[in-house]
Amino acid sequence: MMAAEASQNRDFKVIAAEYGQKYGILMALVLICIILTFANEYFLTGRNIVNVLRQTSINGILAIGMTFVILTRGIDLSVGSVVALAGIVSASLATTSSTAAVLGAPYAAPIPLAVGIGVGLVAGWVNGVFVARYNVPAFVTTLGMLSAARGMALLYAGGKPVPALTDGYRFIGTGSILGIPMPIILFALVFLGAWFVLTSTRFGRQVYAVGGNPHAARVSGINVRRVRLLVYVISGGLAGIAGMILAARTGSALTQAGIAYELDAIAAVVIGGTSLSGGVGKVTGTLIGALLIAVVNNGLDLMGVESYYQQVIKGALIIAAVMLDRARHKAE
Repeated sequence: MMAAEASQNRDFKVIAAEYGQKYGILMALVLICIILTFANEYFLTGRNIVNVLRQTSINGILAIGMTFVILTRGIDLSVGSVVALAGIVSASLATTSSTAAVLGAPYAAPIPLAVGIGVGLVAGWVNGVFVARYNVPAFVTTLGMLSAARGMALLYAGGKPVPALTDGYRFIGTGSILGIPMPIILFALVFLGAWFVLTSTRFGRQVYAVGGNPHAARVSGINVRRVRLLVYVISGGLAGIAGMILAARTGSALTQAGIAYELDAIAAVVIGGTSLSGGVGKVTGTLIGALLIAVVNNGLDLMGVESYYQQVIKGALIIAAVMLDRARHKAE
């Protein structure tokens, strides 16, 4: 009898542990939302929920790109600076300011938007070449790009903001379709695209294989260099999109935009359960991680908590998530 009870207890603990690993972050998000609902009457209102989703959009897009990189055992510290560079360059083609416009701007919105994405793709490609082809550590490569991209943004704009953006350009940051703000729509589209790629395509399976065991992936015929290159290109392209959304929302592109955004993106990925060791993680977890960060920030703002304390809380969340990841990895 005692042996049977002990066996049942072990089975319960195993099931509980597996359930916690799968749904722990979602349960944490729900619990925090419940607490904030009772703590502040304005939290669970339609207007505030839309505001939270809008705030999540930029970090969420960056975090999705970061997910691809971290799944291959990499890291991209340059996304914040790429946000600024892409925003500045694209805005200079969509401004009515005579002092900030270049090459006969303003142009129709598709042109500066395409250029902004292109800037991000090129920055990601440079990162990918050094990491994949020349085997420079990702930390060093993207740290260098963090500095270089920020410097290029300052040089390009002369250290000044690019104001007076056209309505067509600003639509991606301030417009809406059927009452849904464009940043939320773009975030949803990026999420769905990334989810499809990682779950239903050959490239997605290759990303997990390269992160799980690069040597075995290479032996099985996967072009590991190509996969590593492409994940940085994806991350850079999404940083370009995020940079343009940010510029469009604020009405001007700033050279100091995106500072420390890479930290929030990494935090969302790690909190969402993607392993820093590579090969394990889901973009749905990243979505929940980004939402959790936005909900915590929003709730603390509503309760009047100073930003300094918010940084401390966010740091504690990151450390806790990394500790859980290490414990899970050790158990496996």
